[in-house]
Amino acid sequence: MGRGFIIFKERRILEFAVLLVWVHLGAAMAPAHEVPVEMATAAHQFLKSLSPEDLQRVVIDFDDPHRQKWHFFPSTMMEKYGGRRGLELKEMTSQQRALAHGLLNTALSQRGYLQAMTVIALEKILYDLEQENPMRDSGKYHVAIHGKPSADQTWGWSFEGHHLSINLTLVDGQRLCVTPSFFGSNPAIVPSGPFKGLDTLQKEQSLARKLVQSLGREQKQMAVIAEKAPPEILTKAEIRVSADQFHPPKGIPYAKLSPSQQAMLLELVDQFLQKYREPIVGEIRRRTPIADGDGVFFAWAGGIEPGEGHYYRVQTPFFLFEYDNTQNDANHVHAVWRQFEGDFGEDLLGHHYRTSPHHAKK
Repeated sequence: MGRGFIIFKERRILEFAVLLVWVHLGAAMAPAHEVPVEMATAAHQFLKSLSPEDLQRVVIDFDDPHRQKWHFFPSTMMEKYGGRRGLELKEMTSQQRALAHGLLNTALSQRGYLQAMTVIALEKILYDLEQENPMRDSGKYHVAIHGKPSADQTWGWSFEGHHLSINLTLVDGQRLCVTPSFFGSNPAIVPSGPFKGLDTLQKEQSLARKLVQSLGREQKQMAVIAEKAPPEILTKAEIRVSADQFHPPKGIPYAKLSPSQQAMLLELVDQFLQKYREPIVGEIRRRTPIADGDGVFFAWAGGIEPGEGHYYRVQTPFFLFEYDNTQNDANHVHAVWRQFEGDFGEDLLGHHYRTSPHHAKK
C-alpha cells in the first residue's frame, strides 16, 4: 500500500472527524426552532447513504408498534423480543457511521454525547473482563428512523444498544419528546486495567448519595422506603408507564427538604436532563413542568454507603427518574427518564390526532 493512499485515507478520516465536531458545535448553539430542521437534515443525509436493502431495515412506519419496543439488553438477547430496531453500526461504512453520529449529535448535549460514547466503550471493557465474551460488542448499536424525516411533520428516530436507548419523537416538527431515555454502565466503576476508575454516571450516583446522607432522622424516615433496594428499576423496559403505578407518591416531598437539599435534588434531576441539548429541554419545560418543586418526591431504598446496593427515584406529577445500582456487587447502574402516559410522544400525539384537520375529519 503506497504512502499516497495512506495520506489520502488519513485525510478522509480527518475530514469526517472535523465534520462531526462541526455538526456538534453547530447543534449546541442552534435555537429551538432550528432543531427539527437539523434533525431532518441529518436523517436525510444518513438515509441517502444507505442501500435499498439497508433502507428497508432502517426505516420503520411511524404507526408500527415496533417503534415503541425499546430495551437496554445487549442486542444478542433481543431475538426473543423480535430483534432490535434498525441497522447496526458495525454493518455500516465509515461514512454511514459518521452520518449516524451526526444525527445523534442533533439531540445530545456535549456531556450526553460523551456519556453515550463511554457507555459504548464499556462494551470492549466488558469483553476483556469477561474473557472475550462475544455478547459484548461495541458495534451492536442500532439506528432506526420512524416515519419520514421532516421539519414540520411527525416522525422519530432511535439510537439503541446495550445500556443505551435514545428515542426522539417530533410531533408536527415542533414539539419534541426524548423519553424513554436510558443510560446504564457496567461496570459502573471500572475495577482494573488501563481504564481503572472510569465512572461513567458518577454524578447521578454521588449527588443522590450526598442528598440522602444529608437528611435528618425524620427526613430519612420519609425518604427511605425500603432497607433493601429492588434488583432493577421498577419500570424495566415497559412501553408505557402509568402514574397510577406510583400513586400515592412515596418518599420525602420537596417542601420537607431544606433549601440546600432542594438545590441538590434539582441538580440531581438536571443530570438526567442535561444529556440533551438545552433547546430540546427548554421546549419540553415550556410545555410541561419537569421539576419545579410542586409535587416532587425523592425516594431511596438500600444502603447509603459506597459499595452498598441502592435505588432511588425522583417523581414529579409528569415525569419519573429512576436509578438502580445493585447488580455485580453494586457496580452496575441502570438510569432512566420516563414520562407518565407520555413516552414516545403519546401525549403529544393524542393532542395532534384530536386537533389536526386531516385527522379530525376521520
